[in-house]
Amino acid sequence: MAVKVLVVDDSSFFRRRVSEILEQDSDIKVIDFAVNGQEAVEKAASLRPDVITMDVEMPILDGISAVKKIMQANPTPILMFSSLTREGASATLDALDAGALDFLPKKFEDIARNSEEAIKSLQNKVKEIGRRRLPRSVSSYSRPAVTKPAPSQPQASSRSAVSARTASVAQPDRSFQRAAVQPASNSTTTAKQFKASGKQYKLVAIGTSTGGPVALQTILTQLPANFPHPILLIQHMPAAFTPAFATRLNSLCKIKVKEAEHGDKLQPGVAYLAPGGKQMLVESKGAMKTLRVFEDDSSRVTYKPCVDVTFASAAKAYQADVLAIVLTGMGADGRDGARLLKQSGATIWAQDEQTCVVYGMPQAVANAGLSSESLALHDVATRINKEIGC
Repeated sequence: MAVKVLVVDDSSFFRRRVSEILEQDSDIKVIDFAVNGQEAVEKAASLRPDVITMDVEMPILDGISAVKKIMQANPTPILMFSSLTREGASATLDALDAGALDFLPKKFEDIARNSEEAIKSLQNKVKEIGRRRLPRSVSSYSRPAVTKPAPSQPQASSRSAVSARTASVAQPDRSFQRAAVQPASNSTTTAKQFKASGKQYKLVAIGTSTGGPVALQTILTQLPANFPHPILLIQHMPAAFTPAFATRLNSLCKIKVKEAEHGDKLQPGVAYLAPGGKQMLVESKGAMKTLRVFEDDSSRVTYKPCVDVTFASAAKAYQADVLAIVLTGMGADGRDGARLLKQSGATIWAQDEQTCVVYGMPQAVANAGLSSESLALHDVATRINKEIGC
């Protein structure tokens, strides 16, 4: 059965173009359009689409506010379109926090090598998140609160117009996602059953894609300030988005989170986010470990940053002393790097199917026999802290 899509944008050109691209795929059917957020809320209720594509900046009701209303009344997988600007990145992160499952730059050709790749990217994202059936009723679930530590330095004061419009709104309820991914009671190890293996580590590396921003926030906000090892974060994300994402995580977490820079010396209790559009490698300089961040013009590597690339370098630099975790995401990025890590004696974990937005990357690792544990998202931080000894 075709994925039913509601296209929401105040631009008639963009509505038409998105519709044309989507309907080139026989597995997708555009069922209607909306020209503003309020109309999107109404049509989400009346048409019950499988997926909504949503613009951020629209008249009457903006995209972020529309996402919040839809998730409260009729939870639906939403793909956001955003401009490749700092303001657009901040607004997109707000939309993800409000409950949107994924995003693409509004000029999505900008992140692709050719138009055909851009077309396939949009079609595949719509089909993948369209497979996620969200519950229509979420009243029985609540979202765990995130306690924001007092900032050690002034936070940036400038935010996008859309973010400013939504700043006064209460923290959005993402309980629909919790409800959507609740595992069966007999399918997942509970936190009380976790036992440390006794293995010693020197590095934690986490790779993810679709659904990753929310997943990383869920995990990293539960790690203690005295976390004893550096953490590498590889999230498929455009270059304009990673600075804003690192800043947001840093403001929410007890550990320090920063966008990785070339020459960074790896420090305990610091998470380094790979910059969008670049590759991040670990290099050894005697006992010191540093990061090499560089532009990658190779056509052989699809993702920039690439989980496989960073994992492979971690295997060489740290060998068995790595705890690597593959989270939600489309495709199989991370499998080849995880294989090299496994051969070096490292430990690999994967997120379980029930709690993934897209069970692609973790499935590839699990099916290859590389992961020793399959973990629900809400258990990952607890499991890390138990294993590391925090």
